[in-house]
Amino acid sequence: MNILITGGAGFIGSNAVYRFCKQGWKVSVLDDLSRCGATLNLKWLEKAGTPFRFFQIDISDAAAVQKHFDEYTYTVVFHLAGQVAVTTSILDPRRDFEVNASGTFNLLEAIRTSNPETILIYSSTNKVYGKLSQIEVIEAETRYTFSDDIAGVSESIPVDYYSPYGCSKGIADQYCIDYHRIYGLRTVTLRQSCIFGERQFGIEDQGWVAWFMIAHLTGKPITIYGNGKQVRDLLYVDDLIDSYFAVIDRIDSVAGAAFNIGGGSDHALSLLEFIDILNSISPTPLTCSHDDWRPGDQPIYISSIEKAAKDLGWVPETGVRSAIENLYHWVKKRIRSFFSRWLIRPLLSSPG
Repeated sequence: MNILITGGAGFIGSNAVYRFCKQGWKVSVLDDLSRCGATLNLKWLEKAGTPFRFFQIDISDAAAVQKHFDEYTYTVVFHLAGQVAVTTSILDPRRDFEVNASGTFNLLEAIRTSNPETILIYSSTNKVYGKLSQIEVIEAETRYTFSDDIAGVSESIPVDYYSPYGCSKGIADQYCIDYHRIYGLRTVTLRQSCIFGERQFGIEDQGWVAWFMIAHLTGKPITIYGNGKQVRDLLYVDDLIDSYFAVIDRIDSVAGAAFNIGGGSDHALSLLEFIDILNSISPTPLTCSHDDWRPGDQPIYISSIEKAAKDLGWVPETGVRSAIENLYHWVKKRIRSFFSRWLIRPLLSSPG
């Protein structure tokens, strides 16, 4: 197949490019290279011998996106490009909207007008569900839990955007669904939880699993916002990409649908529990300070992945601890080669 991956030089994108190239697919990458680590990921892909075409385009540039789709035709588009941090959206809500909401709209319009048979798989977020104030939360010794025997958040929970990031991603999420309803485009929305793995240049505001490891191994301060009992379901990037293949295989039956894609209750950890695992791997213990909760932070989010299991035949295969160990050793191996130099510059304040 001939596919395009927007944000293909990012963390998830570069892993997807590698996997699809190895499967023999014809891959194109569209990225503006504004994200920290994007250039490094692109160089890695080139050295890995994965044949792909690269186009440096900002998806918020409607004319450039339309021109590209007038010139090139794709079987599948994986839309992974976007502004990815809640905190950045609060500091610069206009740019957040331009990239996430307008950028997705630009992509949908280009597909609708140039090649309406293209499959579009959109990388959405659990943040479209907001603070989940309708679900009672209980504080336990090391984590928050849902009350009423709720194992996870299902797609039946109403969306309730909170923060500019939640709004911009939620708007794009709904546009993808409605472009199927109104125009018949073959869109699928994946509301992703906490994705982690190799090639992740995490920063404090986004990609926290990798950030804790990078900061710890380079001697940078680590701050826990809140009490550390906040819970996320973790999903290894290889398992996420497996879900992409599952969507394509079943597109005729799942077009127009939204799926929660995460680790589920069996792969959920609190920050405190994650730190315990990291301390058991690292020869030196982590040192952390505490600060107030950040706006838009959910005390607990766990995906219900029952719909994905039923309709896609997909479930995570990689254990949380083994995946954390994989990422830790990947970061540790590269500390001297580029992470130390990378962190000298103040680039962590601007995720792109």
